[in-house]
Amino acid sequence: MIKLIDVTKRFDDLILLKDFDISFEKNKITCLFGPSGVGKTTIANIVAGIVPPDKGFVEGVDNSLFSYVFQEPRLLKWYNVYENIDFVLKDVYEQEKRVEIINNYLEMVELGRYKNYKIDALSGGMAQRVSLARAFAYPSHILIMDEPFKGLDFKLRNEMISLFKRMWEASQRTVVFITHDVEEAIDLSHVIYTLKDRPVEIIDRLIVNNKEEIKNKLLSL
Repeated sequence: MIKLIDVTKRFDDLILLKDFDISFEKNKITCLFGPSGVGKTTIANIVAGIVPPDKGFVEGVDNSLFSYVFQEPRLLKWYNVYENIDFVLKDVYEQEKRVEIINNYLEMVELGRYKNYKIDALSGGMAQRVSLARAFAYPSHILIMDEPFKGLDFKLRNEMISLFKRMWEASQRTVVFITHDVEEAIDLSHVIYTLKDRPVEIIDRLIVNNKEEIKNKLLSL
C-alpha cells in the first residue's frame, strides 16, 4: 500500500494540498478523477518523488521503480521505435534479454513491423502505443498515467484502453491513473478518487463494481 500522510504542498501563495491523506493499493489501478488544475498531477508527482511535500510524508515507495505515460508520447525523435524502448532498458538488462522484451512488447501493441521506423514517420496513435510499450517494458513497480488518452479520437482511445488492459493483465503493477473523462475512469480503474477544490478534498472513494452506478455518480459531480 502506498500512502500520502498529512501532506501539505504549496506553490507560492497557492496551497494545493493541506494535511492531505490518500492511499493506493498495490497492483491495482487507482484513478484520480477531477477537473483540470485541481492537483491530480501534483499528487502523482509526490508519489513518484518528483515533487517533495512541504509537510507530511509518503509511505510504501521505498526502492520502487517508476514508469510514465503522458498525454504526449515524449519519444526521442532521433531514435527509431526499437531504440526508444532499448534506451530505457540498457542499464537494466543484457542485450539478449532486451531484444526479447522489446520484441514482445512491440508485438503486444501491434508495432513489430514498425520497429525500425523513426518517430516522425508514425501517426500520433502509433507513437502513443510506443510510449505504452516503453512504460511496460521497463521493470517498474509503479506506473503513472497522466491523461494518456486525452486528445485521441473515440476509436483510437478505445483501442489504447484495450491495449492497456491487455498489458496490465500480463504484467500487473500499481497504477496511478489521472483523468477527468468519465468513461476512461470507469473502463480502466479498480478504485476512483473524486477530487475537488484547492486545497484538494476527496469527495468520494469509489470501488468500481457496478459501472452504471459509478457512472451516474461521476456524471452528477
